[in-house]
Amino acid sequence: MQKITTTEQFNEIISGDKEVLVKFEAGWCPDCRRMEMFIDPIVEKYNEYTWYEVNRDELPEVAEKYEVMGIPSLLIYQNGEKKAHLHSANAKSPEQVTEFLDAQN
Repeated sequence: MQKITTTEQFNEIISGDKEVLVKFEAGWCPDCRRMEMFIDPIVEKYNEYTWYEVNRDELPEVAEKYEVMGIPSLLIYQNGEKKAHLHSANAKSPEQVTEFLDAQN
């Protein structure tokens, strides 16, 4: 998963015509650490997306703009628009994440 570190980089990545998935997280977040333990096989399975991660604390203006209130959150973008958003309350298990991704197809 590639790390996004600037707003400019974020805007460039989400503006493409290919769907990208961005995981918003933070180092202090226990649910984010839990997600790290199960996300790798999911990233491999859903390889139609290019996966990125953003530290919510490093880019708070991006998180605010796209209504990321809790972390971890998974957002899917295409052509500069948010297409789907898995909020943190529903991103606590591998099953919840895969159900969200399956629903996008």
